[in-house]
Amino acid sequence: MTAVISEAPPAAAKRSSITATGLVLISIWGLIFVGIVWALVNSVDPERLASYGGRIAQGFVVTVELVIASMLIGALISIPVAAGRLSTNRLVAGIAFGFSYFFRGTPLVAQTFLIYYGAGQFSSELKAVGMWWLFRDALNCAVIAFALNTAAYQAEILSGAIRNVPRGQREGAAALGLHKWLTLRKIILPQALVSAIRPYGNEVILMTKASSIASIITVLDLMAQTRYVFSKTYDLSFYFWAALFYLATVEVVSHLVNLVEARLTRHVRPPSTARG
Repeated sequence: MTAVISEAPPAAAKRSSITATGLVLISIWGLIFVGIVWALVNSVDPERLASYGGRIAQGFVVTVELVIASMLIGALISIPVAAGRLSTNRLVAGIAFGFSYFFRGTPLVAQTFLIYYGAGQFSSELKAVGMWWLFRDALNCAVIAFALNTAAYQAEILSGAIRNVPRGQREGAAALGLHKWLTLRKIILPQALVSAIRPYGNEVILMTKASSIASIITVLDLMAQTRYVFSKTYDLSFYFWAALFYLATVEVVSHLVNLVEARLTRHVRPPSTARG
């Protein structure tokens, strides 16, 4: 009896994830983008750049200050809000939820208008309590609006990260007789913040891009200064340079987040295998 040896089926050809049509479209869009960039760069007038470059730089500094101040103040506000979101008290949890729901569910530009133009409706009352100095400045109003908005998002990030810590960590700390505040500071928060690093970085990036809203209420940030320069020169390339400033800021923040995350999670990464 002759044994029949069946041949192995031919290996299926690997399908490319990028089709030829996709490559052509990507190449076309890439060439168009390079052409636009090349045209804008070549259209830069050195005299205009020398005359108005300082205004663009000043606007960039104001944008950075606005984002940093908003994020820091928002971080402080987010701590009690996050505590309220985690509270078992229904009244406290409801107030925290209402704060988060409102500022995350309404547009940032509407919140900015409400604070900037709304404060003017109560100028006499604010002067009576000595708070008009804070609300009469457009930059202060932008910081308040941005801080409240990012506080709602940061509170959700923090509370979600704390909930994400396994319950066994709390039970183990309780079994060792550790106080709940010591457990929170030494065990819960360090683990929660590690998982919250990436969302916090995304929030900084989103706030950086959203900071251009401040130019609508006369804050002389990067976008406002760029708009002013364009109104004087009609040179579109200044918008391109402003976009590069925003892009560079986002890249710096993204790399810093990666470095911090790599530093804090180095103990959970597998060791590199030695060659040889």
